[in-house]
Amino acid sequence: MSQVNVTIAGRTFRMACGDGEEAHLEGLATQVDQKIAELRQSFGEIGDQRLTVMAAIMIADDLAESRRRIAALEASLTELREASMNAEDISSGWIAAVAETLDRTAARIEDVAQGLGGVSRG
Repeated sequence: MSQVNVTIAGRTFRMACGDGEEAHLEGLATQVDQKIAELRQSFGEIGDQRLTVMAAIMIADDLAESRRRIAALEASLTELREASMNAEDISSGWIAAVAETLDRTAARIEDVAQGLGGVSRG
């Protein structure tokens, strides 16, 4: 376990994280600190606890919106995959039908060519 010092709203906190996750944790702390700074600029000094709660709610709202968008994208992806599979099935059927038609046409041409070969030229 690693330990990281992060600063949020002017206060330093010592936090534990998994080895190799230090930079990620520092980045998250920076995002929280920036959100609190934005709120402080918008609302002034309304109390650290209130600013922290507002920042947490806003971050949670962003997360909820991201999850909703991911779910919608996953649903769209599923629909596209199903449509692709249907298109492949239709395409395979169409290719088989064209191949069968070409085989019948080639057989008819051979029959006509053989028939013409038996006609004497006069």
